[in-house]
Amino acid sequence: MEKLIEKASTLLEALPYIKRFYGKTIVIKYGGNAMVREELKDAFAEDIVLLKYIGINPVIVHGGGPQIGEFLEKLKIPTRFIGGMRVTDKETMNVVEMVLVGKVNKEIVKLINSHGGNAVGLSGKDGNLIIAEKIDSKKYLSEVKAPEIIDLGFVGKVKKINPDIVNKLIESKFIPVIAPVGIGEDFEAYNINADLVAGEVAAALKAEKLIMLTDVEGIKDKNGKLIKSIARKDLSNLIENGTISGGMIPKVKACEIALIGGVRKTHIIDGRVKHSILLEIFTQEGIGTEIV
Repeated sequence: MEKLIEKASTLLEALPYIKRFYGKTIVIKYGGNAMVREELKDAFAEDIVLLKYIGINPVIVHGGGPQIGEFLEKLKIPTRFIGGMRVTDKETMNVVEMVLVGKVNKEIVKLINSHGGNAVGLSGKDGNLIIAEKIDSKKYLSEVKAPEIIDLGFVGKVKKINPDIVNKLIESKFIPVIAPVGIGEDFEAYNINADLVAGEVAAALKAEKLIMLTDVEGIKDKNGKLIKSIARKDLSNLIENGTISGGMIPKVKACEIALIGGVRKTHIIDGRVKHSILLEIFTQEGIGTEIV
């Protein structure tokens, strides 16, 4: 009986948060181990379906770098990274789009639907959702102090998000799943960092929250201790002094984009923890690092 009462207490703890977020949109960047390990994939899908059934509107933006790398290797297309970006010629871009939109996106849709959800896959081409422009390779590579300056090819950045199609899907009770491939004004496809797409989508939707799933506990200080909360105004100093570095920088930049765009709170959490999304949303303590 005590165990049953404990379960009831857990449900009651979640009640204030269910009330607070009912009818609100939460954008979730899905990537890392949560996309690979079967038990984590199932837990992720269960979390998303539960959110939808209790009246919260999840919108998923996903990555797929490792899957792209595997396909390029199978096709014997050489891969090269400069300044953390994949050099993307036309042939590579065709593979990127095929893998992200045709394979990874549809696998996530299938995963969510197999757990009782009603997901729909999108890329930036659908309804002109993500209007992209080519990044300035020289400027970017100079900023990150890359060893050489070259043209990165079809690597883009978000110029504009047209959220109409996403809002229509939300209104129709669907769960949008977005691949980070944008369409340029030249009608070419561009590969865009999924973290930054998630930030831009959250801002365009005026989402309540942006949650970034990562393979680390959150942002840690110089002593390796988790930082539970950071103010947006402090991010620049933390990047400059090296507290925030490497792959964490685009995640933090995405949170900054979202907050400037009107999102109330952003979170960087450990996607290796089962049901990490529910733990963040429905508990007082939360997990990971919040940026506000």
